[in-house]
Amino acid sequence: MIIDIEQQNGVCLLRCKGRFIVGPDLEYMQSKMDEIKRIHCGRVLVDFSEVPAIGSMGVTFIVGIYTSVVRQAPGRFVLVGLAPLVRQVLDLTRLSTIIPIASDLTSGLAALHDPNPQHVQLPAAELHRSC
Repeated sequence: MIIDIEQQNGVCLLRCKGRFIVGPDLEYMQSKMDEIKRIHCGRVLVDFSEVPAIGSMGVTFIVGIYTSVVRQAPGRFVLVGLAPLVRQVLDLTRLSTIIPIASDLTSGLAALHDPNPQHVQLPAAELHRSC
């Protein structure tokens, strides 16, 4: 797993690559989570487009970053580029009903800068239920 952290125009962009599953990368993941918390980003965009699958470690990463960001007003968090297996895990854990998800970087950035957070794009599963 690789987690690159970039700061651009008031947004922390986390580019994640590889599989987020339990293994020897636990220390690496924890150090990256600590680094992100130290930066105090109020807006975080997490790009998972190069993450084919996640396990409990991936869920821990997403929830840990999400909660640390939204606790600080006006913290905003959006997850983008989910592979089908990642989306399935988030749907099974019902995290997809809590954590804002966008299809790509462009729509994710738009959601972060939207002055009305209620207009964040609904997860695909919610869109299908409302049709």
